Amino acid sequence: MLEDILQERLKKLSRLKESGIDPYPAVAERNTLISEAHKKFGELIASKKEISIAGRLISLRDQGNIIFSDLADESGEIQIVLKKDNLGEFKLWKSTLDIGDFISVTGPLFKTQKGEESVEILKLKILTKSLRPIPSERYGIEDPDTRLRKRYLEILTNSDTKEIFRKKSIFWQAIREYLLSEGYLEVETPVLENIPGGAEAEPFKTHHKALDVDFYMRISLELPLKKLLIAGYEKVFEIGRIFRNEGIDREHLQDYTQLEFYWSYADYNNMMSFVERLYKEVIKKTCGGLETKYDGTAIDWGQEWKTIDYVEFFEKENHINPVTATVEDLRKRAHALKLEPEKSVGKGRLIDLIFKHTARPKIIKPSFLIDPPVEIEPLAKRSRSKPGCVERFQVMAAGTELGKGFSELNDPQDQRARFEEQMKLREAGDTEAQRLDADFLEALEYGMPPAAGFGLSERLFAVLMNKPVRETVIFPLMRQKKTA
Repeated sequence: MLEDILQERLKKLSRLKESGIDPYPAVAERNTLISEAHKKFGELIASKKEISIAGRLISLRDQGNIIFSDLADESGEIQIVLKKDNLGEFKLWKSTLDIGDFISVTGPLFKTQKGEESVEILKLKILTKSLRPIPSERYGIEDPDTRLRKRYLEILTNSDTKEIFRKKSIFWQAIREYLLSEGYLEVETPVLENIPGGAEAEPFKTHHKALDVDFYMRISLELPLKKLLIAGYEKVFEIGRIFRNEGIDREHLQDYTQLEFYWSYADYNNMMSFVERLYKEVIKKTCGGLETKYDGTAIDWGQEWKTIDYVEFFEKENHINPVTATVEDLRKRAHALKLEPEKSVGKGRLIDLIFKHTARPKIIKPSFLIDPPVEIEPLAKRSRSKPGCVERFQVMAAGTELGKGFSELNDPQDQRARFEEQMKLREAGDTEAQRLDADFLEALEYGMPPAAGFGLSERLFAVLMNKPVRETVIFPLMRQKKTA
């Protein structure tokens, strides 16, 4: 029983303290990583040099007057050997050490009769006494809820999970390095906003005590970054957390990391070429190659990406033109698909809902989906060649959206009219429709150069790892566990 184990370890903790040993010292002796000990094994043996390593005990094999154990730090594992003849405190360590304890040891390297590289311990210091047993690496944590709730244990005992988060660090680092190499300036913009804008989503609300004002947590990075184009910067980006008070599923989280970047004097055609190069570079660095698998299907990111016209594809799959269709036409189609949208949603939301259920799942190979109807993108510039559409593209693969960009709308009058349409939808009950942002409109009236923008979230990384997005977050938000 867990309670018995806890009590036994507390007794061992007391025994250490009674022996004058601090079980939680501030200083650890270490001059060699375990990986370095293996790498320089021959050299270190030849020099007869003693090394000091530190880490967590992950096994204990007591054979009387000798104890074999495995010690792990972040770089690797190595066998350590405690002999009665070498340690005056052997009896104390034998009776107090447990799997999970952190220790540092000093001694020479040697090979056992079985040829295993090991450290012969001449000095041992406890660094942290573990009071709870860690799950075994062999069996791990079986309960999915516990795996997410106690992610630190999942990472500790599952090398695959640990590797995912190494790759996630590489993923964001590769994006940052690529943008910096292309002359982009990294900036930080506020998380708290008077008016949440830049996306159609329901925000979280909070209260600022000092100002006695309610604020919203941002749902997008877009509008502040566009203001920086107005300010004179020509290439800007931000990697930051955004917050959307929406549902949880395989692809969606309430708080997550998003990248957005903006490029003055470029349009969505320029941006598509840039994004394809960016993705290929980032995927190669993250995954070690340009082919990944998702739900058993191989995805080749290295091929030339095809372009799919949104309106044509929608019409092919639904036998209705989304530009000329009325709201009633779209509601009939949604009803035929057994979809029940809220009465308050407008034409844009209906088009998007139908597309996501009929057409989007069929786009598996990396592609650009371009030129959707204007109703679904209030912040994109109108198409130069397709009436009723906007110059927007989405990166599509594995049946989902993995990034979105467009030629940015910089006409303040057109932007105001679109915001007003969105506000009518809000007044009709659509809580995700965008708000009219007078401050942003005023900024646009000073003049924003022609520009292209793009954004991607950590959903891309989840698809590369073939995991639900929640499983690629180190500490996902969880409902508070009920206590008796």
